[in-house]
Amino acid sequence: MKREYILLMLLILAIFLNGCTGGAVITSADGVKVENTIKEYYLALNDQNWSKAKNYCIYGSELYNEVIKLENIVDANPYCITVIAIYPTILDYGFNDDGLFTCVNCYINDFSTVCGININNIQSYNIYLHLQKIGNSWKLYEKHE
Repeated sequence: MKREYILLMLLILAIFLNGCTGGAVITSADGVKVENTIKEYYLALNDQNWSKAKNYCIYGSELYNEVIKLENIVDANPYCITVIAIYPTILDYGFNDDGLFTCVNCYINDFSTVCGININNIQSYNIYLHLQKIGNSWKLYEKHE
């Protein structure tokens, strides 16, 4: 009985320490696609290539709309120097049970400025990014802390 209790506690602990909602660590080609989607998304933001950044998102999603919001901030300040400098470090990730959704734990360094003023109040933070598999591609749709 004691052994079963210990095994149950270890299982519960493993689920909570996973960081993403249920699932195993990605080891397949999908893992590479997920990482590339995130890296290319932030590279497109850094390059201020708004259409390319939106292409890595599900149309109308939270992250798609954040790209539009960032583009509007930059466009509203045409006489200022704008630097978008967001660098993600992927810490861990996992599929949910059906393999169509994944959650990625990222550490973000964000040094973005407009007119020398930081766009975000916090320059380094942890977030979870959620992606959905559409066809053979992975697309971003939301984030949370």
